[in-house]
Amino acid sequence: MVSFLFYTILFILVVNFIFERWLDYLNTTKWSLKLPVELEGIYSEEKFRMSMEYEKTKHRFGMVSESLSFVIILIVFALGGFGWLDGIVRSHVNNPILVTLFYFAILGLLTEVFSLPFKWYDTFKIEEKFGFNKSTLALFFIDQFKGLVIGTIIGGFLLYLIVWIYLIAGHLFWIYTLLVIGSFSIFMLLFYSSVIVPLFNKQNPLPEGELKEAITQFSRKAGFQLDKIFVIDGSKRSTKANAYFTGLGSKKRIVLYDTLINDLDINEIVAVLAHEIGHYKKHHVFLGLFTSLLTTTIMLYVFSLVSDNPVFAKVLGSDVPGFHLAMISFGILYSPLSLIFGMGMNLLSRLNEYQADRFAGEEFGGKFLISALKKLSVSNLTNLAPHPLYVFFHYSHPTLLQRLKNLAEIS
Repeated sequence: MVSFLFYTILFILVVNFIFERWLDYLNTTKWSLKLPVELEGIYSEEKFRMSMEYEKTKHRFGMVSESLSFVIILIVFALGGFGWLDGIVRSHVNNPILVTLFYFAILGLLTEVFSLPFKWYDTFKIEEKFGFNKSTLALFFIDQFKGLVIGTIIGGFLLYLIVWIYLIAGHLFWIYTLLVIGSFSIFMLLFYSSVIVPLFNKQNPLPEGELKEAITQFSRKAGFQLDKIFVIDGSKRSTKANAYFTGLGSKKRIVLYDTLINDLDINEIVAVLAHEIGHYKKHHVFLGLFTSLLTTTIMLYVFSLVSDNPVFAKVLGSDVPGFHLAMISFGILYSPLSLIFGMGMNLLSRLNEYQADRFAGEEFGGKFLISALKKLSVSNLTNLAPHPLYVFFHYSHPTLLQRLKNLAEIS
């Protein structure tokens, strides 16, 4: 049984890597040195060449980083590295909760150390080369440190609760764990922007003026009570523009990146906000939360059926069963099903984007959203012609051309 599970995990790791690289390759077949006809009027020849160079650079970098990660994971798994680390941790602590916490803390730290040079290169070489990066070296390392500390505190607390519940409830732990995850998800939905974001960025209320008046007028027209509009200083890290909606009820707020305000005119900004409001009006926030918890429920239930099987520890090179080792083995074995769920979630997300676009087009004006989407795509050097299969597996948003076609139907 151990040998069968070992080769099954090995097979999944290899097939997953090959499949992802195949999708990457398919995407490269859509590259062109000549501006495609369908992109005329959106990209200039110069901007198109720059977007293609940006895409190629990211592709080459991704191939190196992903291949190196794959080789390291393969070596660690094949040589029993996960079990070896478990032995080291158990030689210092005996409490099962502490074993799990220390184990994942060490793995997380090692992963962070490994990924740090790649994050640095991506920020200060690739993003810098194409004019996106505005972060300083000091800010970069401060961000990494803050992220590590916050992740350790939040992740450690949740992991402590989950393992504690597992030790008490046994096979029924999946029910109580779901309640913990659901509560945390709702908490983050309500307070992420007011609790976590300020640790990294400044958020100031949108000042009185023409823009705020235009947003307020549209919100009233759309029957959407909006009291909290904030501007975030995204420009201190990147020139890329964005906006997002978060929260529920009295906690809902819209956050505009200062780069968005700089890049778009008032009608285009309102159109982008109309899109975000459309997500709320179409109940996409609740739908996304529900589907996420549904897939989590399935995963937790299946895991509860096999979590105490000692074979999960043995296949990783340990003779002592442990919740943390079962999580790792199960996570790999479950990944094909996660891929299927991910495809479904992306499909639902793309349909939601179409609906939000149509809401903005019908309630405010499709031409303004079309103009905004074009400007944002060009300024971000977005790949406007990815391979359809790559889009199917990885894109949570439709491509620009698909969105423009959808909006053209109501304009």
